[in-house]
Amino acid sequence: MINKRVILATAVVATALTTSQTSSASRDFISIVGSSTVYPFATVVAETFGKASGYKTPKIEATGSGGGMKLFCTGVGVEHPDITNSSRRIKKSEFDKCQANGVKEIIEVKVGYDGIVIANSKDAKQLELSRKDIFLALAKDVPDPAGGDKMIANPYRTWKEVNASLPAIKIEVLGPPPTSGTRDAFVELGMEGGCNQFDFIKAMKKSDKNTYKALCHTIREDGAYVEAGENDNLIVQKLGANPDALGIFGYSFLEQNEDTIHGSFVDGIEPSFENIAEGNYPVSRPLYFYVKSAHVGVIPGIKEFLAEFASDKAWGEDGYLVDKGMIPMPDEEREKFATDVANLNALAM
Repeated sequence: MINKRVILATAVVATALTTSQTSSASRDFISIVGSSTVYPFATVVAETFGKASGYKTPKIEATGSGGGMKLFCTGVGVEHPDITNSSRRIKKSEFDKCQANGVKEIIEVKVGYDGIVIANSKDAKQLELSRKDIFLALAKDVPDPAGGDKMIANPYRTWKEVNASLPAIKIEVLGPPPTSGTRDAFVELGMEGGCNQFDFIKAMKKSDKNTYKALCHTIREDGAYVEAGENDNLIVQKLGANPDALGIFGYSFLEQNEDTIHGSFVDGIEPSFENIAEGNYPVSRPLYFYVKSAHVGVIPGIKEFLAEFASDKAWGEDGYLVDKGMIPMPDEEREKFATDVANLNALAM
């Protein structure tokens, strides 16, 4: 059965195409925004699609997951992006904003998995960190080292102060800003995992969830953590210039630069393709992109681009995205999302 809401929304886009007074009214390419982590994967698919399909190569901007969602959910029409990449799942608040702004039918596509690594230059020692170490090094407030259930401003200045087995070098971590899905996933999987090692904080999750989240997710702002923008390649480059610094970014960037950097073990597990694929590495997350159904059939090539992304030759176990460092989904998951793409199934939250 044809969805009447999709028809109505499509008509709105078509009207925008014919009535807009701007040059974007005749847009004949796919506009994609969002995650810098998903960006290299989406770019490879876009280039392959542009060469083989007869459609123009999609234009992709790395705005960060949060920034991409904001742009995506602003409205329907050629002045708004068709697709947003995300290194985390869409939040309910973002979904609701989309709905309020007329972006009613959204297709959710999980494309694979990625690990978040804490890496440093091969000119320095490869570290073995626990999630507790990560929390104590980077949280704004930490439990008082003197004991008790009291939180104080983070006093740790070196890794050795955090854990006597670590080197006596200054804590300096280059990482993504708050708009990044990598940042969201890092604080949830890495820092919160360490935060939960303290029983009195863990107990707050049931009694005072807001305080618990603030304590576990808030990164210090005294210079130990340096926001290095949305460009993960830039973080990698800076590690070469400063062997004492660590950087936070997606596994694919580690794999692409394995000659110059190495990833820290986390809770005894090395960040490797196999460990992430098997679910052993503790700081790993799924990657997504989201599509406006209303733009399908109006902006040329969207359905064909989706078909390329969801093909076995792209995201399959031996697909070309695996060569770029993406961890493929299990067969059952790939089949589920390939079906959603083929049928343009809308997300419900």
